[in-house]
Amino acid sequence: MAGPDTRVKLIDYCLRRLGNPVIDINIEGQTTNPDGSSNSTNNYASNETASQIQDRIDDALQYYQEYHFDAIKRVFLKYQITQTDIDNKYITVSGMSSDTITGIVKIFPISSSSSGTVNMFDLNYQLRLNDLFDLMDVELLHYTMVNQHLSTIDHLINGTHPFDFDRHDNKLYIHMDWTNDVKLNEYICVECYAIIGPNAAVYNDRWLKQYATALLKKQWGENLIKYDGITLPGGVTYNASGILSSANEDLTSLESEMQMRYEEMPQFLVG
Repeated sequence: MAGPDTRVKLIDYCLRRLGNPVIDINIEGQTTNPDGSSNSTNNYASNETASQIQDRIDDALQYYQEYHFDAIKRVFLKYQITQTDIDNKYITVSGMSSDTITGIVKIFPISSSSSGTVNMFDLNYQLRLNDLFDLMDVELLHYTMVNQHLSTIDHLINGTHPFDFDRHDNKLYIHMDWTNDVKLNEYICVECYAIIGPNAAVYNDRWLKQYATALLKKQWGENLIKYDGITLPGGVTYNASGILSSANEDLTSLESEMQMRYEEMPQFLVG
């Protein structure tokens, strides 16, 4: 049987792992048919309906997207500068892409420099004109070393524009002279990381399924904790503390597994 490929199927999967429909799962948003069978029209079918189930699934997805290396992708985005950007002296990142950007690691050079221009007075142009007219008679090692030296000089003299980005602020601040260093309708290119939106592969991720189940189990235990130790007719006793303790152990184990196996190594230099 295929794994869950939608939000609703993920919820059904988690509830079945907790024992539904054999036993009642006391969480808001979970309903069953009178005969005890699963109801395909559960009120958690729409993620716009607020409920405990929806909240816990949102928590699971948020944790997964923040820490799992499979939840983000490396992208290169181009953006055309507008007059609003020049006036504000920052770029609203949401206007650059429909994806949710989590971090920006590099901005490619905006203005022309001694190593990037393409006119006849450019150092690289003169180097190619005088030394590379015949590729059979030039040493590529020497040419490579000269280019690296020019690149170092350009970096020391011109440098790169420092920048700041915070995903909650959603603004890219490039510390430069917005009047002279950039022109209206000019394009910039940035290297960044974006969240992969929930899809069939995400919903069927092994770790996410286990983590979502553990969160629902914890919610179940918290809902029943006020009845812990109460004996029901027939001698059955609520063991909410046992459910809650088991859920906390599962969450601790899964979060440790995330850190040890699935989390990216910290970046030593982040723009």
